[in-house]
Amino acid sequence: MGIQDIIEGKKQWRAHVARVKALPPDYRIVYQEMQKYLFKVGPVDLSDGQLLSGIVDFFEEGVAAGKGVLELIGNDVAAFCDDLIKDSPTYADIYQESVTRKPGGAEK
Repeated sequence: MGIQDIIEGKKQWRAHVARVKALPPDYRIVYQEMQKYLFKVGPVDLSDGQLLSGIVDFFEEGVAAGKGVLELIGNDVAAFCDDLIKDSPTYADIYQESVTRKPGGAEK
């Protein structure tokens, strides 16, 4: 990763943060809680930015339609996040696989 990649990544992140800040307060609060949850759970592909920007796209569409954030995702933010990443490997999954393998041998 070169310096240009780092600079471009920062530009993209700042643009993403600006989009989040443009959301209404209730959407922003829920987005921030979702972001915290996803960073803790750790889907492996979170760093590519598609999931978080997709959430912002979804929220922007909800705002344009005049819907409240809880109408879109329901009352359980964690369950909504879990459903989003149900088919994505997480760092916890990778760790669990490494623990269940026998040292120095192949998997069962």
